Amino acid sequence: MGRSRRRKLPQDPVVTGIDTLSHDGRGVAHIDGKAVFIQGALPGESVSFRYTGVQKKFDEGEAIEIITASPDRVVPQCPHFGLCGGCSLQHQSTNAQILSKQTALMDAFQRIGKVIPEAILPPLISSDTFGYRRKARLGVKYVAKKGKVLVGFRERGSPYVADLSECHILHPRVGQLITPLSELIGSLSIKERVPQIEVAMGDTRCVLVFRILEPLSSADEQALLAFGRERDIAVYTQTGGPETVIPLNGEPVDLQYALPAYDLNIHFLPNNFTQVNSALNRLMIERALELLATEPEDRVLDLFCGLGNFTLPIARGVAEVVGVEGDAGLVARARENARHNGIENSRYYTANLYDSLQKEPWLREHFDKALLDPPRSGAAEVLEHLPKLGVKRIVYVSCYPGTLARDAGELVNRHGYRLVSAGVMDMFPHTAHVESIALFEKP
Repeated sequence: MGRSRRRKLPQDPVVTGIDTLSHDGRGVAHIDGKAVFIQGALPGESVSFRYTGVQKKFDEGEAIEIITASPDRVVPQCPHFGLCGGCSLQHQSTNAQILSKQTALMDAFQRIGKVIPEAILPPLISSDTFGYRRKARLGVKYVAKKGKVLVGFRERGSPYVADLSECHILHPRVGQLITPLSELIGSLSIKERVPQIEVAMGDTRCVLVFRILEPLSSADEQALLAFGRERDIAVYTQTGGPETVIPLNGEPVDLQYALPAYDLNIHFLPNNFTQVNSALNRLMIERALELLATEPEDRVLDLFCGLGNFTLPIARGVAEVVGVEGDAGLVARARENARHNGIENSRYYTANLYDSLQKEPWLREHFDKALLDPPRSGAAEVLEHLPKLGVKRIVYVSCYPGTLARDAGELVNRHGYRLVSAGVMDMFPHTAHVESIALFEKP
């Protein structure tokens, strides 16, 4: 029996036209009937590329020359674009980016869910397309050959930390500190035992959580605290699980963000989930409540409620809202936020929404409307309960078009809802990440 041979990689550059954009931001060409995903290419362009991978069903490549450029091509703002995997679309205009994301969403609805929305919502776009990111996990790696510590996102298509000096999508308070952070960690006695930094920002305060695999020396602690004082940044450390995230100086920081339209201040811990883009988050909440069209007598169910990002604004205009979330820490935070903001018409339950829910007390209640904001895996396990609860109107906020489309198919084709409208929201400009929202109604 002969041994299988690796597919041979073509060596010569190839010229081709680009048809569409893939879900991860690569240009898609078709050569001899086979799809080729080409990094750095945009729809409508003619490019010269070299092959970087040959698979059975598709090939991969990298553009080496743009022969005919798309009118949507722009000069990337960040000098590290192309090396760093934090962004994939800085070479495309923001208007074209959002249209590409809208196309991806509509394609997913048709291809996966076999549904088409009756109306397409105008895309939600913030004016802050750079410096917007307030939550992030940065890789850290001491590289002896370079004699320095690398801090930043991973290289594109690689597990290695990219060699960066700045980051244009992080909030400037952190994005301009890449080099100082590299130098700071390089000065520590445990520079080889700091694998990551977690960024958490509220409206005014900034926290950096340093993951440490060995204890800090006294000099290390002083260096970190001095760094924080000089830059008005709270330094936390993490030695193990989430419960080990503590302030280095022993004084916890009150992180919070305001939702002025609802007279709310939302408090959170550094390792709590919050939306990365605060400006877009405010627009998203406004859009969600507009679609919910709540009435003063409504009872609303908020599934995957987190720390109350949607629950508390909803509470301002309804009889009662019930929030359900799998993370007990976030549920505790939601209750605290309700108390801090004087909200008495909200209740919260901790429940694994991917498990059997038959014994959950809230399943024996009646709700007029529901909001779903699940993680990437979607909300398939809870959909069957919604019509039984009497829910006539559902707003579904999604961070992944594939699972939204799958769940939309279930709601429409199995449970009798209409997909009234859907649209995209640019939560992550310059990346291929697609955030979206959809409205379902029961006739």
